[in-house]
Amino acid sequence: MGGKISEEVRVTSGVPQGSVLGPLLFLAYVNDILRNMESTIRLFADDCVIYRKIINSPDMEKLQKDLDSLGEWAVENAMKINPSKSKALRFTRARVKDPLNYSLFGTLIPEANSYKFLGIILCSDSSWADQVNYTVKKAWKALHFTMRTIKRVIVIPKA
Repeated sequence: MGGKISEEVRVTSGVPQGSVLGPLLFLAYVNDILRNMESTIRLFADDCVIYRKIINSPDMEKLQKDLDSLGEWAVENAMKINPSKSKALRFTRARVKDPLNYSLFGTLIPEANSYKFLGIILCSDSSWADQVNYTVKKAWKALHFTMRTIKRVIVIPKA
């Protein structure tokens, strides 16, 4: 840029961003992530969700074991998972006082009342109020932007 050339750097791994082959290679790379998992795991691009129905303590232990397996898989495959971006969400309408104590790489996963996943806000009480409010807020912003733009564009000549 501007006649300047950056230093040459040797690239030992990766795929050019935006390539046709990139998504296919990524899927092949993470294909064995399900190995040794008892809980359900869902992958979409680089997002991952692990869940299971919790009825008793052994179910909680199985979920933690699966989180540990995920951590081991990440280390074995040189995949970075950021535990601080992870959230624990409990779906129930019952009043539950005991906190969730799941961890990833020894870091406690914070419990949340809601979480935005793939553009949808999931709430622990299974209500859609947060999603509806978010969508209405976005719609109002778009409407106000449109109205401001139209006011600037429309010129009504006087007769």
